[in-house]
Amino acid sequence: MSTGLDPKQSDLTAGFVPFPPDRAEEYRRAGYWTGRPLDSILSGAAAQWPDRTAVVDPDVSYTFAELDTHADRIAAALTDRGIAAGDRVLLQLPNSVQFAVALFGLLRAGAVPVMCLPGHRYAELSHFADVSGAVALVVPDKVAGFDYRDLAQGLLNDNPRLTHVFVDGDPGPFQSWSQLADFDGPIRNRASFDPGAPALLLVSGGTTGLPKLIARTHDDYVYNATACAQACEMTGDDVYLVALPAGHNFPLGCPGLLGSMTVGATTVFTSDPSPESAFALIDRHKVTVTGLVNALAKVWTQACEWEPVLPTSLRLVQVGGSRMTPEEARYILDGLTPGLSQIFGMAEGMLNFTRLGDPIDVVVNTQGRPMSPHDEMRVVDDAGADVAPGEEGELLVRGPYTLNGYYRADEANARSFSPDGFYRTGDRVRIFAGGPRAGYVEVTGRIKDVIHRGGETVSASDLEEHLLAHPAIYAAAAVALPDEYLGEKICAAVVFSGTTITLAELNQFLDERGVSAHSRPDVLAPMSTLPKTAVGKVDKKKVVAQLAAP
Repeated sequence: MSTGLDPKQSDLTAGFVPFPPDRAEEYRRAGYWTGRPLDSILSGAAAQWPDRTAVVDPDVSYTFAELDTHADRIAAALTDRGIAAGDRVLLQLPNSVQFAVALFGLLRAGAVPVMCLPGHRYAELSHFADVSGAVALVVPDKVAGFDYRDLAQGLLNDNPRLTHVFVDGDPGPFQSWSQLADFDGPIRNRASFDPGAPALLLVSGGTTGLPKLIARTHDDYVYNATACAQACEMTGDDVYLVALPAGHNFPLGCPGLLGSMTVGATTVFTSDPSPESAFALIDRHKVTVTGLVNALAKVWTQACEWEPVLPTSLRLVQVGGSRMTPEEARYILDGLTPGLSQIFGMAEGMLNFTRLGDPIDVVVNTQGRPMSPHDEMRVVDDAGADVAPGEEGELLVRGPYTLNGYYRADEANARSFSPDGFYRTGDRVRIFAGGPRAGYVEVTGRIKDVIHRGGETVSASDLEEHLLAHPAIYAAAAVALPDEYLGEKICAAVVFSGTTITLAELNQFLDERGVSAHSRPDVLAPMSTLPKTAVGKVDKKKVVAQLAAP
C-alpha cells in the first residue's frame, strides 16, 4: 500500500552535500579526521575515565561509565521501537543530564539528532520535520508554562512521517522517555557507519526566514570538538558550564559538552543563567570554563558588584554571538574573569577565537584567528574579487569542519556558496595583515545589516558601537524605519542603564565622537529589553515589529 510519502525523504544522504574527495583525503592525511563515530567521544571517555563525573544538573549526576550505560539502554529501546540507522529525530530538551543521555542514545542507535532549541515552536519544528523527514520527536512535558505535548500533537497531525513522540516527564498520550532507560535488550540492526555522513543536524542562526539545517559529519564534528578543547587548553581538571541552550553549536561542541568529554572534564547544565543561580552553581561545582553571549557576559559582570557569591573559579569565559567593543571586552576582563576568549563562529563550521596568552591588545580588539591550520579564508568585495590584505569585505570560508551545503536547500546553496566551495558567511570583516594582530579577524558588520537613508548607506553595527559607548546606554540596536522622504530613517532602539537621555543629547554625543550627520539617529526608542533570537542574538525584525505596534 502506498503511503504517499516521498521515498527519498527516508534516505539520509538525499540532499546532503559531502566534502569533495580531494579535500576529504587531505584532511585525513593531516590527521584531522580519524574515522570515528561521534558517539565514540563518550565511549572513549568511559573507557579512560569511568569513575569521573561526566554530567551534572540540579537533579542528578552521572559518571562517564554510567552515562555510557544509559546511552546504550536508550539506543536499544529506540531500535526496539523501530528507530533505524539514519532516521532523523527532532531533539528538543532543556539543559539537563537527560539532554546528554538523549543525544548519545540517539547517536548510538545510528539515528541523526536534529538539534532543536527550547524556544523553537511549531513553525520551526514543522519546517525541520518536513525538510529532514524526521520520524520521531523527543520533548519535555512542560517548561515555564509551555506544554510541549500540545506542540507535539500539532506536529503529528501535520507531518505524516513523524510517528513517534517521546516525552521526558508526564507523557500524556505519548511514549515515556524515562521508561526507555529501563529497557533490557540489545541494540538492534546496528549498521556500519560512514564517517563522512551526517552525524547530526544543527540549525542555522539567521534572523530572516526559517532556519536552515546544517549537516555535521562524524569526521568534522569529532574534530571540531577535539580541536576546540585543545585550543582552550582544557584538561580533566576543568568543569564546563552549559549556560546557553545545549543544542546550539557553541555550548555543544566549541568546546562545550563534547569537547569537555574529549579530555575527561565535567559538564554542568543549567536552565537558569541568571547571575544569582549561575554563580551559585559555579561556586558549588568549581566551574572553570563557560561560553556566553555578549549581553549575558555583561549582565554577569555587572552582577559581580553586588552578588554575595562570586564566580571566582572561572579561568576562561568565551564570549560570542555578537562583536564586543574593546571597552566591553576590558570591562568583562576586569570584572568577571582573568581569561577572556572572543569567539566568532557559526554553526556552519568556521571558528575563530582569541587564545589564552594572546596579548591584551589582540584579545580586546579582534575576534580571534582560525581554529585549524587548514581553515581557508577569503575576503571579497561586492563583485566577488579578493580585496587587498587588511581591507574590509565579505568573509568566505571553507575547511575541515565547514559545511559544503545546507541540508536539502538547493536554492539557499546556490546563493550561499561560491563555485569553488567557499561558504559566503555574510559577515563583513578585515583580516589584519601585519603586526601582533596579523592573521586575526575583526568583524566590522553584516553585509546586509545596513540602513539606506537619503541615498547614504549606514552600517548598523558601526552605529551600534558608537551608541554603546554612551554611559547611559546598556544595549542598543540600530534599525531602519520606513520614511516617505528619506526612504529609511534611522532608529536607535536602546535599553538605558538607569539615567535616560534625549535624542538631542545622544546626537550631540555622536557629533563629539565624529559620527557623520547622515549616520545619526532620527528616532530614539527606549525599550525595557531587546528581543532575542533562539540563539541569543538581537532579533531586529521583532524590534521593528514592536516599534510599529500601536
